[in-house]
Amino acid sequence: MIANEPAHKLFFALWPDDAARQALARLQEPVRGRLVPPEKLHLTMAFLGRQPADALPVLLGILHAVPLPPLQLDIDCYGYFKRPRIAWAGMRQPPAALLAAQTTLMQQLEAAGFSAATHGAFKPHITLAREAKEAPAALDGAPVTWKVAGLALVESRPDGTYAPLALSATGAAAGSAT
Repeated sequence: MIANEPAHKLFFALWPDDAARQALARLQEPVRGRLVPPEKLHLTMAFLGRQPADALPVLLGILHAVPLPPLQLDIDCYGYFKRPRIAWAGMRQPPAALLAAQTTLMQQLEAAGFSAATHGAFKPHITLAREAKEAPAALDGAPVTWKVAGLALVESRPDGTYAPLALSATGAAAGSAT
């Protein structure tokens, strides 16, 4: 479970299963830069930064209260953030349900007194490499299809690993049976 520390670096993310993770890792082949290890590939929904251990029950409650319908993400393009030099993969047309779930998550975090880091409008993406000079021009072949299993609360550990602490399955929300 969670490391016995007074504060934890946390974020909410869509966490790929093994098949999706392998497909996402293949998207890194034409990318130049410091590649993100495949086990760390994910789609961040909200970055919380360092949070006290006593915030965990509230965050777990939010995790299970955010409705996330079954989603299929078609990862069909590359992109690039000049600062901080990140090459990423994403969607030309993100599903409306994904955008709505992220909005709901941010509203629930704000209502509970959390300040999630934002860098402008939500741009759903999977970071493929840091310290990249550019992203590849176009995606070769068919898009990667990712059937999202659920929303995860993830800890970024001091050793650099990411550890999902809990997962709320798609189609599940507070009061629904799973």
